[in-house]
Amino acid sequence: MKVWHLVIKEIKHKKLSFSLGVLSVLVAVGVLVAELTLLDAHDLQTQYILQQKEAEIQEKMRVMEDDYRVIMKEMGFNLLILPKDQTLGDYYAEGYVSKDMPEDYVIQLSNTRIMTIRHLLPSIEQKIQWPEKGNRTIILMGTRGEVPFTHFNPQVPILEAIPPGKIVIGYELWRNFNIKTGDTVMLLGKTFDVVTCQPERGTKDDITVWIDLGQAQQLLNKQGRINGILALKCLCEGNDISSIRNAVSEILPNTQVIEFESKSLARAKARDRAKAIADSTLAAERTYRSALRIEREKFASWVIPVVILGCTAWIGLLAFGNVRERKTEIGILRALGLRSSQILSIFLTKAFGIGIIGAFIGYSAGYAMGMFIGDIHMETQMATRLFNPKLLLLVIATAPLLTIGASWVPSLMAARQDPADILREE
Repeated sequence: MKVWHLVIKEIKHKKLSFSLGVLSVLVAVGVLVAELTLLDAHDLQTQYILQQKEAEIQEKMRVMEDDYRVIMKEMGFNLLILPKDQTLGDYYAEGYVSKDMPEDYVIQLSNTRIMTIRHLLPSIEQKIQWPEKGNRTIILMGTRGEVPFTHFNPQVPILEAIPPGKIVIGYELWRNFNIKTGDTVMLLGKTFDVVTCQPERGTKDDITVWIDLGQAQQLLNKQGRINGILALKCLCEGNDISSIRNAVSEILPNTQVIEFESKSLARAKARDRAKAIADSTLAAERTYRSALRIEREKFASWVIPVVILGCTAWIGLLAFGNVRERKTEIGILRALGLRSSQILSIFLTKAFGIGIIGAFIGYSAGYAMGMFIGDIHMETQMATRLFNPKLLLLVIATAPLLTIGASWVPSLMAARQDPADILREE
């Protein structure tokens, strides 16, 4: 009779023992595969969660930066383009611009694709006496509607245009002269309706009046001339004042650019704060996921060896028990002429079968358990990525070696028994 026939008969006769052996391998392989699959699932989930978090944070940053843009727009312009021959010392000392430049400059600038600035507002200002109010010294400011960039989508203006025939009065002037919204005032012989009385700002704006740019040019006899272009610095990284000056000078070489630093600094801090919030949120999530993985690795590092050693010992005990129970049958087989090597082959082949079957079932069970605990669904792409063919080959190769090693000593004892001694005892 061939060894395989004897092995099959042995398995059929000792189904419980064989099933317990397969169960032992199943548990050992299942725990190993489940823990490794769980760690892989954790890594995939971490990657997915961080991607989702990053997308959410990017969206929140976009909304936040939009909010900051609105806030910064409410703070007003933070750049001023002046004639190149304007002495900045005189400008800072006097508080207004004394030189002028062609109004066409703002059109030239708006027709370009310059990316560093937005919201162009041409203006003309001059310190004058207000003859109708006792020659009170004021600053006359003429403005028009913002000039849109022709190559970009139109944006909501920071300041609305002042219609011809209307005037806006600074705080100190309307307070001293008891001017109210809706009143009519005379300025340099022209009549204007008061549309706004500005709140106190603590700057030269408190002694400034604003009228339409065209009317201001007529009153000052400077048709087609301006002396400043207000602009808003783009809220983007790497957009420093030197870059802006270089970009503007290439388009308008006869100009210079100054920056209202406090407003620009507020914009930069707002942008940096938004980025810092995003970075700290992602860093916190990474730290949490990393700490969770370390805990799972620590658990796997002791539970896997304990389970494998326990299952190996159990297989060895089953083999010892099987040899003891089959002592008589072994003696009869030896008496019928089976060699020691054939007896050894029967027990080791059975151990090999236990290892192979247990490895296949154990991998399947561990793979399913790892996905279940890791909250991975079978229909998702993650489930496919978690299947590890190298691990499957490893357990198929290792499990039979484990069972053979655990059964080697009992099998060797069975093969070396003298049939005469066994039958004499019986």
